[in-house]
Amino acid sequence: MELWQVPLLFSRLPMFPFFDLAHYVASIMALKEQRGAVEVSVRSPVACWFSAMLHCFGGSVLSSLMLAEPPVAILAKGTNILLASSVWYLLFYCPEDIFYRCFAFLPLRLLVAGMKEVTRTWKITAGVAHADSHFKDAWLVMVAVGWARGAGGGLISNFEQLVRGVWKPETNELLKMSYPVKVTLIGAVLFTLHHSQYLPIARHNLVFLYTVFLVVSKVTMMLTRSATSPFAPVEAALGYMFFGLQKTPSKVKGEGAASSNGSSVCDRSSSEQHHDGVKKRQAKKTE
Repeated sequence: MELWQVPLLFSRLPMFPFFDLAHYVASIMALKEQRGAVEVSVRSPVACWFSAMLHCFGGSVLSSLMLAEPPVAILAKGTNILLASSVWYLLFYCPEDIFYRCFAFLPLRLLVAGMKEVTRTWKITAGVAHADSHFKDAWLVMVAVGWARGAGGGLISNFEQLVRGVWKPETNELLKMSYPVKVTLIGAVLFTLHHSQYLPIARHNLVFLYTVFLVVSKVTMMLTRSATSPFAPVEAALGYMFFGLQKTPSKVKGEGAASSNGSSVCDRSSSEQHHDGVKKRQAKKTE
């Protein structure tokens, strides 16, 4: 096998069962590590299972809703549902937490995380192609559906949390995007441009390069335990250039500090006046 054939062979990799299994393991492990998830699994296994399925198949559900297709169509894939449900049961209810501890071992966890990023690429390309079959050459639709298919679990995180009885609207991904959601959006744009024949690169080469970037960045962030996005410097520069995002927080912070100092001064003066009044009344009584 020659080196130039590697991207072509890579683009033909089947996702089921091994890569899909890695996706289910990584997604449900992320769910279990959220605060209160274990307590929900004891109190309501049905809610916990439904939440796990949203983590695993959130992209398919969201993209189906966007294209006016039945979101329950994912239930027709009985083998995938059964595999994901088996992973959910073993991760939450295995005696002595053996299954979770096994995959929490760092080398194995890095392998699972890397395989999950491979499935992200396949989901984005499938979403873009599926949207194009419904709306021919509609760029925004292809980008939106590809983004939803690849990062649906994050985009519907508020609904998933609501299933577990948690309501945190401030964690909306549109307010503060996580790195997987950002990089999926970039991938959706790239594959939409390629699908519309605006990128002069072979499809298998683009798939290979984008997936390598996903895997390398994910593994690096896990090894360094860094939550900082690799796009942070570019985002900061563009935000400052077009929206002045660096000026507003400091200004608001200064105004908040000034107002808090002013309120504290007022509080002190009012308390001192009250204390002086009490002393005067006590002096009058003694007189």
